[in-house]
Amino acid sequence: MKGLYLYCIRGKTENPPVVSSKGIDGKGKVFAVNYLELEAVVSKVSVEEYTSKEIQKKAREDLNWIKEKAFTHEKIVEEAMRQGDEILSLIPMRFGTIFKKKTGLEETLSRECHKIKKALKKIQDKQEWNVKAYLTDRKKFKQEIKKENKLIKEKEKEIPYLAEGIAFFVEEELNETIKIEMDKELERTAEGLFKSLEERAVDSVKNKILEKELSGRCEPMVLNAAYLIHKEKIKDFKEEAESLNGKINTKGFCPGNRRENKPQTQKNKI
Repeated sequence: MKGLYLYCIRGKTENPPVVSSKGIDGKGKVFAVNYLELEAVVSKVSVEEYTSKEIQKKAREDLNWIKEKAFTHEKIVEEAMRQGDEILSLIPMRFGTIFKKKTGLEETLSRECHKIKKALKKIQDKQEWNVKAYLTDRKKFKQEIKKENKLIKEKEKEIPYLAEGIAFFVEEELNETIKIEMDKELERTAEGLFKSLEERAVDSVKNKILEKELSGRCEPMVLNAAYLIHKEKIKDFKEEAESLNGKINTKGFCPGNRRENKPQTQKNKI
């Protein structure tokens, strides 16, 4: 049985952007369903293969499958928003949003029409930037903590002069102190990054920190945030982000990719 996999919803366009990518299943053509001055970007898929239960099963058994399909979903959303040099406002859907029949999709669009139009108006002339940060050099970060923390420096100086048995316990205590201070500084750094960029955004949200299996990187993620930026403020946002990059690089951090022109996803999903 074939159903409609929904990628995103946008306002009706005279010349809909062409999505060259194949659908989520790697086969179906991506097309738009017009309804009530809205366009739902969809492709046909096997309902049995993409049920919520089947996706949950794949998530447990085959993370690579989930990552590949999520990447395809996101790629199609990005193609759907680009019309030449123009960026269209649209609302991305959650991964795995499927309608068994076209009438079910139309009923949802009808029921949520006012909410969708309000959300599209909110993100008009704005872009979403995703900002991620990773701890890439734990050794450097640890050295920075030890260098700046007076208590740690004092304890390190004491250890060589202590009896061997006592020194062992003091060193264990010191290692625990360093770990606690590192955790605190990680939180402070992530919060500082988020707040500095939040000042330049219309709206912002902290997303879930992704595990290594989902982020695709071996380094631990410390920040995963999204910012809705008015187009007139994008230059200022980029400059601040680059400035922050330089500051965190010296402490053992690095930024992830910031994807431009992606509309806000957390508060506008149906």
